[in-house]
Amino acid sequence: MPFIPHSEQDVADMLAAIGAERIDDLFDEIPAELRAGKLAKVPSGLSEMAVSRLLTERAEADGRYLNFLGAGAYEHHIPAAVWQITTRGEFYSAYTPYQAEASQGTLQLIYEYQTMMTRLTGLDVSNASLYDGGSGLAEAVLMAVRTHKSGVSRILMPRTVHPLYRAATRAIVHNQKIDIVELDYDPATGRTVLPAEPGAFAALVIPQPNFFGVLEDVDGLTTWAHHHGGRAIALVNPTSLAILKAPGRWGSTGADIAVGDGQPLGAPLASGGPYFGFMCCKQEFVRQMPGRIVGRTVDAEGKPGFTLTLQAREQHIRRSKATSNICTNQGLVVTAATQYMSLLGPEGLARVARASHGNAVKMVEKLTAAGAKRVFSGAFFHEAVLQLPAAVAKVLHALLGQGIVGGYDLSRDYPELGSALLVCSTETKTEEDLDKYAQQMQRILSKTTEPPPCARK
Repeated sequence: MPFIPHSEQDVADMLAAIGAERIDDLFDEIPAELRAGKLAKVPSGLSEMAVSRLLTERAEADGRYLNFLGAGAYEHHIPAAVWQITTRGEFYSAYTPYQAEASQGTLQLIYEYQTMMTRLTGLDVSNASLYDGGSGLAEAVLMAVRTHKSGVSRILMPRTVHPLYRAATRAIVHNQKIDIVELDYDPATGRTVLPAEPGAFAALVIPQPNFFGVLEDVDGLTTWAHHHGGRAIALVNPTSLAILKAPGRWGSTGADIAVGDGQPLGAPLASGGPYFGFMCCKQEFVRQMPGRIVGRTVDAEGKPGFTLTLQAREQHIRRSKATSNICTNQGLVVTAATQYMSLLGPEGLARVARASHGNAVKMVEKLTAAGAKRVFSGAFFHEAVLQLPAAVAKVLHALLGQGIVGGYDLSRDYPELGSALLVCSTETKTEEDLDKYAQQMQRILSKTTEPPPCARK
């Protein structure tokens, strides 16, 4: 709550009602030697006005930056109503809705969220939800292995998948004897290159757009995966699905599983989180999908209601037979995503996606005119890779001094690209923002004399 409303008299009255003299009496069962005692180093309390001023000063010390950094965390406009509704007590303090009779509001919201996600992905069912996009991809890998009847445990993972997602997946699945085989990309287009002789595999991961922002040939990749007896796992940006083909329509039969991070749907860039992972799949795989599903039904009087209809989790006695031992979801952020999608609707979400793409095209044009060079020729959504005639780290440092977060340095994850920068633009950027970025980039590059690192072959 924003403030504590109880006066000293309110506290005294409550203590009297339960027969206690002091608040300390409520903790008298804790042995004295285990108590911390007085917090000597904690300063005395401040007034509300003083606290507000202090926190404002500290926030301003961080500065305000023009942000062109994406790489899995995207700055979108979030209508004020989204978190105003999400932080209402009914949602903000709600626990997992095991008791349907006490949780109809939360259950209905989750049901609406699932409906929206299935329409966005074109698949049959959605869970609600997973921890984040990286762990969601790992869960999809485990799910694909479980559903592959031949017992194959090889996963084809393109290097164009987010490096942190690949790391998270390896960390979660490597002790289960699952072999992650990385696939390289075409240096001209930035698209995944398929092996001529793949051997048996359980699934192919298909990022759309991929980490470089490039759009993959999802129809061809999905058809290829199914032709070789594997599942197709779609790893998608939910905003892009407002204008791109839904995974359920990829190829002739559609992707089998779709996962991703829901952060673009109403979650702010709040120091790295919290985010949430989403997962959708075909109906035939529903019992292998981790998480929970809310269903709509009627009660004994014929009135509509909502309840948890599937909870394939380890807490419910399943233990070693559980589909997952990730025992949490990001319910509050899912609530925000539901409000966000409800307020924008299909047309609003499509406008956001189109505006983001349009700004990204303008950004690339302006930055290439300023001295950068586009690396890949493939079509892109709202991110692109640029090569700079100077060390990326030094350019980014100089941009930061001008109040610009210039993008993501790819040299650590993709050293073969040399001095390469991943840049992103969303609907939040104006023409003036793009011009400022390009002007500062041109100024910095014109003053840089040190040669950039060479690309590795």
